[in-house]
Amino acid sequence: MRVGIVAQRGNARASSLASDIGELLAARDVEAWYDTETGSALGTSGTPVEEFDACDLVVSIGGDGTFLYAARGAGSTPVVGVNLGEVGFLNAVAPDDAVDAVRREVERYGETGHVRAREVPRVQAEGGQEWSLTPALNEVVVQGEKRGHGQGVEMEVRVNGSEYTSGHADGVLIATPTGSTAYNMSERGPIVQPGVDAFVLNDMSPADGMPPLLVPTDAEITIRVDGAAEAVVSSDGASRYHVEIPEVVTVTRAPEPARVAGPASDFFEALNKLE
Repeated sequence: MRVGIVAQRGNARASSLASDIGELLAARDVEAWYDTETGSALGTSGTPVEEFDACDLVVSIGGDGTFLYAARGAGSTPVVGVNLGEVGFLNAVAPDDAVDAVRREVERYGETGHVRAREVPRVQAEGGQEWSLTPALNEVVVQGEKRGHGQGVEMEVRVNGSEYTSGHADGVLIATPTGSTAYNMSERGPIVQPGVDAFVLNDMSPADGMPPLLVPTDAEITIRVDGAAEAVVSSDGASRYHVEIPEVVTVTRAPEPARVAGPASDFFEALNKLE
């Protein structure tokens, strides 16, 4: 078995937990990979996180941002999240329980040959045959290079070929249920309970737009952008692509879901921490 470990950068507690988990794995003859930054913090070798899809399990130690970073490298490999933040929609394991939680997953793998995990959908963006972005666990955003008065883009948004909205806006956001409590919520979008099979389609500061819309996860969303020199398409705020306008961006459900290992978080308990 091979386990990848990603600790939040610059967080001493995260590095300490990564070391403790590494010792557990060594005692059980399980191969441990640290991402480059974590390895450097622990004074040992590291592996680019983009190669963590070769692991059987990935451990993320930090907040939701660390989990998103780990999940991008993990691909379809299950990720268990240790929560050092306050909300923890993706990270259900408390720091004091981290070593025991990883031990349980290692034991389960030894008994069954696989890690128990639940699948969560991801969303992806592409433009013709020329480019595509790493699938997003939270959201894809299409927007003007700058936001605010006099900025933004002209957009035409279609769902399965039918026009939903058009006009000037800062941009448009397509969020998964997991991502509904992230950027989408700050744009006054609805919160979607995990397990609901829908994406959120949400205008960003439209001049004359429509309310946010839930669409089936098998829908094809196309966004034609115009009226500016350039637009930016981003995946979870990390993977970004600058496109020349006019451009048609196609957003669909990614073929491979993300897989979240470990105990499930209490969605409503985490939600109450947002107040």
